[in-house]
Amino acid sequence: MIGTVQNVSALPSLPPRPADSHKGTFGHVLVVAGSRGMTGAAVLTGTTAVRGGAGLVTVACPAAVQDVVSVGNPCYLTAGLLPGGQPDDYADQVVALAEKADVIAVGPGLGQHPEVRDLVRQLLLRTPNTPTVLDADALNVLPPIPDAIRTRSAPLVLTPHPGEFARLLNTSTEQVQANRLNLAVGFAAGWNAVLLLKGHRTIVTDGARVYQNDTGNPGMATGGSGDVLTGLLAALIGQGMSGFDAAVLGAWVHGRAGDHAAEAVGLTALSAVDVLTHLPSALREAERNSWR
Repeated sequence: MIGTVQNVSALPSLPPRPADSHKGTFGHVLVVAGSRGMTGAAVLTGTTAVRGGAGLVTVACPAAVQDVVSVGNPCYLTAGLLPGGQPDDYADQVVALAEKADVIAVGPGLGQHPEVRDLVRQLLLRTPNTPTVLDADALNVLPPIPDAIRTRSAPLVLTPHPGEFARLLNTSTEQVQANRLNLAVGFAAGWNAVLLLKGHRTIVTDGARVYQNDTGNPGMATGGSGDVLTGLLAALIGQGMSGFDAAVLGAWVHGRAGDHAAEAVGLTALSAVDVLTHLPSALREAERNSWR
């Protein structure tokens, strides 16, 4: 299988930022994240989407934690999701918000309650033309994967770690790690999706192309690091990048920010906030590469 896939090594360029730009030029990102006890996931994802260059970011979270998420960053909007009497209530509210968005990032810190499963499935089915990034709890509640995902017209990017990918495939983490490349390529091709399989030498593939990332370090194996990546990918897609190019560049920038963070604080003390803090320097490197 791998012999027929194109190996990609060159990094895509960051989208240009014309002199007459306004916030609408760079996309509206809708982040669906957070729950009681996991508000930090929503803050990290929303803040990274802002830092990643999105023109406008809205973080949708349960109304019970909206105030906490709101104070996490003054640069994004928040929308409180109100519980209702029907299973569809959360999904209806999020779909309405998605109608105004250019890209959706869903999953970090949502939890695995039954209404989350319904929300993720309905969002995928009812927003087929809106690019979507799935991470964390959106992946955990996804199996079995609805066949309708295959017919979506907009890019779908999945960002599992090996354990989450094993659940998607109904196999073991050990089997995933033993055959990362073939399993990733096969999944992406079969589901018409971009897969970013996290871990040492993160793999990005759309089933026809494959990129293996060489940035990042073991210090990034810490809670919240994936939330930063999700926000970054959504921001890049919102600025007009394809799902595959955004995943390739996002993986590199995310890892490079982690490398800068490790130089500053070391591997042991490194946190997701450190990765976010060093994101601007990594993006500046990507900007310089884009201008060459």
